[in-house]
Amino acid sequence: MTFHPDTLPDLKGKVFIVTGGNSGIGYYTVAHLAEHGAHVYMCARSLNKGTDAIANIKKMHPSANIDLLQMDLMDLTSVVAAAKHFLTLETALHGLVNNAGIMATPFEMTTDGYEAQWQTNYLSHWVLTEHLLPLMLRTAKTLPPGSVRLVNITSSGHLSAPTGGINFKDLSLKNGGPWQRYGQSKLANILHTKFLHLTYGPGSLSARNGEGEIWVSSVHPGIVETNLATPLGESGSSIVSVLSVLRMFGMMYPAEKGSWTSLFCAASQDMKAEQSGAYLEIFQRFGEPRWQSSAAKDGKLAERLEEWAREEMRKEGWVR
Repeated sequence: MTFHPDTLPDLKGKVFIVTGGNSGIGYYTVAHLAEHGAHVYMCARSLNKGTDAIANIKKMHPSANIDLLQMDLMDLTSVVAAAKHFLTLETALHGLVNNAGIMATPFEMTTDGYEAQWQTNYLSHWVLTEHLLPLMLRTAKTLPPGSVRLVNITSSGHLSAPTGGINFKDLSLKNGGPWQRYGQSKLANILHTKFLHLTYGPGSLSARNGEGEIWVSSVHPGIVETNLATPLGESGSSIVSVLSVLRMFGMMYPAEKGSWTSLFCAASQDMKAEQSGAYLEIFQRFGEPRWQSSAAKDGKLAERLEEWAREEMRKEGWVR
């Protein structure tokens, strides 16, 4: 597949949210969307880093329309507050890119009582999506199919998830390793995408009944030069060594090019309805998009995870 951000259409009048937008892939996702006229909300934990990132983008694109939405994915109170604040500001949402994430970090429990990677990579994005879906559906109802899209960033790292995919008996995986916890969270992103596609995507009951059609994608960015591996420390010494070799031979993409698959799925006119629900990496290097675990294709597991998330988040009062 060939794609370049320059081929994106005029996005003036469209509204997007990108989590983790102040650095790496998210930063360039925001920059390219804004360059093409979109009104982009950059989600960032740090007010200062987010403000600086927006200022840097505006140096390149002075007319860029970007607002900061402060959000800490390690704090569900912050996630819900950010979503509710956004809903007071806008009457439409054309694209949500759940981009932020952490990788193979040391074991840590959040103040909300969930393992850090599970909450940051999956659960907080699930809550954010749940709060924004009604607006996305209302936006989609009056527009042609493909006008409203949702992108979940995942990884081939989902292959390191535990046996069975999701360990419902101990979602913290406190006796597992950092890569197993990372894999479980990234698998959850794929399963979330699968459920959303079946519920709201082309051919869904929602689409057939005129209640709104949303195109949904799982994006594997590929091997990209970002700061994601920075905090790995000793737990990631082997992967850091591999990344060093790939970097030396020019086999890693810069973060800017790493944003291209997200941009394609979020806003390209070339995306087709049949690609909704797919696990995509548009460059298809090393055959990685084909490397999906059986758990990633398990519709029943996707339903079970959705039921768990909905019940758990309702019980804790994070969603209605």
